Amino acid sequence: MHNKGRLHKHFLIFAPMSTTKSSDTPMMQQHRAIKQKYPDAILLFRVGDFYETFGQDAVLASSILGITLTKRNSSAASSSELAGFPHHALDTYLHKLVKAGHRVAICDQLEDPKQAKGIVKRGVTDMVTPGTTVNDKLLEHHSNNFLAAIHFAANEQYGLAFLDISTGEFFIAEGDREYADKLLQSFKPAEVVFQRHQQKKFKEYFNSKMYTYTLDEWIFDNAYAEDLLLKHFQTHSLKGFGVDEMKNGLTAAGAIIHYLKDTEHPNLQHITSLQRMDRDDFLWMDRFTIRNLELVYGNSDGNHTLLSVLDNTVSPMGARLLKRWIVFPLKDIQKINERLDTVEYLIKETEFRNKISQHLKQCGDIERLVSKIPLKKINPREVLQLARGLKQVAAIKELCLASSNEYLKRLGDALNPCPYIAEKIFKEIVDNPPAIAAKGGMMNSGVRNDLDDLRKISSSGKEYLTELQQKEAEKTGISSLKIGFNNVFGYYLEVTNSHKNKVPAEWMRKQTLTNAERYITAELKEYEEKITGAEEKMLKIEMELFEALLNELSDYLAPGANQW
Repeated sequence: MHNKGRLHKHFLIFAPMSTTKSSDTPMMQQHRAIKQKYPDAILLFRVGDFYETFGQDAVLASSILGITLTKRNSSAASSSELAGFPHHALDTYLHKLVKAGHRVAICDQLEDPKQAKGIVKRGVTDMVTPGTTVNDKLLEHHSNNFLAAIHFAANEQYGLAFLDISTGEFFIAEGDREYADKLLQSFKPAEVVFQRHQQKKFKEYFNSKMYTYTLDEWIFDNAYAEDLLLKHFQTHSLKGFGVDEMKNGLTAAGAIIHYLKDTEHPNLQHITSLQRMDRDDFLWMDRFTIRNLELVYGNSDGNHTLLSVLDNTVSPMGARLLKRWIVFPLKDIQKINERLDTVEYLIKETEFRNKISQHLKQCGDIERLVSKIPLKKINPREVLQLARGLKQVAAIKELCLASSNEYLKRLGDALNPCPYIAEKIFKEIVDNPPAIAAKGGMMNSGVRNDLDDLRKISSSGKEYLTELQQKEAEKTGISSLKIGFNNVFGYYLEVTNSHKNKVPAEWMRKQTLTNAERYITAELKEYEEKITGAEEKMLKIEMELFEALLNELSDYLAPGANQW
């Protein structure tokens, strides 16, 4: 899988780029220009309601996804392979391409085609790789999805950084080759980035089955890396994280931030802290020890592991943390006893344990929900779940602070249930919102007056038209009068020929049928102007309100407690 993806990358880089052909359409010229910027990724090119792939991308996509491969302009000199799928099926197909070991660049229409003068503006809005995804279909709930960077420093020393973009957890470490190998085997990153000229060493020293991507040497410069990190964390120094002397580790961490920006991931506000990993804090185990002890992976399928026996966690967040604790056992006796005392407390205090378990179950995966906020990939249903989760956090905080266990008290003290924003979400989002914001119907009544007015017009439309029809029928004495609608001139009053002599002079005739006439009135026209576009206007207001709520939520992204 990995090798196939890498061969594809090299083929695209070294294959000669064809020059623009005179028979190419402006859209295909646009496609070629964008593709040249992302030669090592499959480009999903939005055309109307479809994502299309062309050329070698189409050959790969049709093979991986099982979609039809056709030829565009098969008789022309510029014939090219073509394969596409409906835009609403993106999530279904995207994870298959990434799972097959490919990088995917998603190219969207950047303006409304109706408003476009000439060709629609397009650009890459997202680049998805195995280590940078936040797509639920690509993530395992009980496992982290780490992107790793390795800095090959002098004297056989290494700097390492591990980031889970889906949770915001960011770790750095440094040491010799054995320690670097131990960390790679323990974290099991989904993707590893490193200096391009170190490919031979990486394959020789570490597990070559990992998905890798190489970067230019200049990116692994300590001054450049620290500058990137200071800008990202918006601080004057990295001393607050206790990592300022870890130059090799910081170089790797900076490479991760560079790589994320380079792959269209500019919104990283949920990554709020950097945690150091000291070799002396944990029991050192090499890859063979981890494998032979069957800590988290069995020697064969279906084997029990220590993790499968111990894992009685009730939330995805707990499951991920337990897995990490097993692979990185503590050495500090005080910290070990603190954990053991807490376990003893939870075993003895049955009522406390049951209560806290119930609240944790109902939290949902708050870590991963929060990471979707700056990316603007959180939907209304998930925003409501986040508020429900925060309500559970408030209950957990109260329980912990009331316990007699010092460790639990400390954990409780660090929790922030953000009551203001939770209440705001409950007030603004409906009880059963849609999973897609663009469908509308997610905001409660009473949030904005103009939205409520439009909803009244929209919902009382049939009622209003019935009343108008009855009123005009009584006024004119035309018992068979009826109101209709068509796309040519909107709402109309239809009168059969036997009654047309009763039509008032102020009515305007719009259409003559074989046995009837159609008219419009000033009142009907005024109503039409109100109702036409009401749905569109309502959706626009709802999207504005939802966007404002997400912006406000972004202000609540703050450094979390150290989970080690």
